[in-house]
Parts: sequence; structure tokens; C-alpha cells
Amino acid sequence: MEKSMLRATILSQEEIAHQIYSMWLQTDEIARAAVPGQFVSVYCNDSGRMLPRPISICETDKERGGIRLVYRVAGKGTAEFAGYQAGDRLDLLGPLGNGFPLERCQEGRTAFLIGGGIGIPPMVELSKRLKGQVQVIAGYRDELFLTDELAANGELYLSVENGDLFKNLSAGGAVHGNVLDCIREKQLAADVIYACGPTPMLRAIKAYAQENGMECYLSLEQRMACGIGACLACVCESADVDAHSQVKNKRICKEGPVFAAEEVVL
Repeated sequence: MEKSMLRATILSQEEIAHQIYSMWLQTDEIARAAVPGQFVSVYCNDSGRMLPRPISICETDKERGGIRLVYRVAGKGTAEFAGYQAGDRLDLLGPLGNGFPLERCQEGRTAFLIGGGIGIPPMVELSKRLKGQVQVIAGYRDELFLTDELAANGELYLSVENGDLFKNLSAGGAVHGNVLDCIREKQLAADVIYACGPTPMLRAIKAYAQENGMECYLSLEQRMACGIGACLACVCESADVDAHSQVKNKRICKEGPVFAAEEVVL
């Protein structure tokens, strides 16, 4: 279904870690329709920045008609967003893309929800929606964020790369290393994997899933332009020929950002 531009009002914004911001927006239509793993294209109010910035949806509040975006300041566009305050307004397009298949983790099944860095925010809403047992493995580098929200809806395990941060957290059971180091050290097991994060992490998770015969769904991170599949700026290599492009490519914004692991080549 074709999406139309929506004008949203900022309800609140705060910096929850260094250069990582949490923004709640009033947008009833997106809040009602969004599923975990989808994203919105956020437009700058500065007319000199024409292309929107894709940001994954962290949480939705259907009763209040709100969505939560948690993003890292990475350039001029997101720096502009970080300067907004409650009451400011901006344009959104969404919800966009395909989300995680919730039906793959019903009662009686266990899921790994694996987030790395700014791939952690989508795991918050996903952890709220799954009906099976949830084990969240969150990978951090220098600073923690969203741990309370993740722990509220599942068992939370932390992996940290920064040695100083690990020293502060080791008494609480954090693992020094990456998310797979955490899974192995804690001897965790699950039926299905849902993951979002940088490509090297996803590549390793795909290999782990194949080695262990596990279902696996990956949300790919990629620079985007239009966000609706028209410009082909965010293609990834696919295992099969794509019906749209007639080559082994898939559009992350349109066919993704969530793919079954076997669909894509990383």
C-alpha cells in the first residue's frame, strides 16, 4: 500500500547515552500499523537536506498514538534531529519495509533477540510482541542504553567490547566479547534467531545459525535514499534472482530490512 507523508509532533526527547537520543512522536497512523522491524523515513526541516533519514522503530504506544525512535547522531541530518524539542514538528513516511515474522516464536518456542549497537532499539518492541520465551543478547561497545526496557520483557544478557566497561559490569554477569561469545559462554539455546546490527555481526550470526540448524531472521543496516524501493540505492546481494531487478539483488528498504538468513549473501 502506498504511504503518504505524515506530520508528527515530538512528545519528548532525551539523550540516553553519548550521542544516542530517544524521541517519542505523536503519529497515530504509524503507531497503529507498525510491526517490529519496520522503520520510518524522517525528513529534515532544513530544506537543504532533501533526503530522509531511515530510523528503525524502537517502540509503539497504540493507546497514546506514539512511536519511539532511538538513533545515533551520525551526520548533519541526525544532528538536526537531536536539536528538536517537545512540541516541534517534522515529516515522516512510514511504517516502511517488512518486519520480523512474529509467528515463528509462539508459546513453547524460545527466541534469541540479538542486537548490536544501534541495532538494539528494534529489539525492544519485538521483545514485547513475541509470545514465546525471549532471550535478549545485547552487544555494546562503550556505553549501555535501553537495558531496562529489554530486561522487562525477557532474559537479558550483555556482551561488551570495551574492557573498562566490562570491569564495571562483570559482577552482573556481562561477557567480555561479542554476542556469540555471550551465547556460548552462557550456554544458551533457542529455536529461532532475530537479529539486527552491523554486517560483520550478522554474517557471524548467519553462520552460527547454519551450523546449529536454526531458523534465523536478519534485519540489515544500510544507507538508503528514497526508502520506498524506487532508487535501488540500498540493494544487497540475494541468493535468488530478484523479480524487480532481474539480478541477484534485493532492495533492503522494500523487500527487507528483515530477511530470512538464507535469502541474502553477506
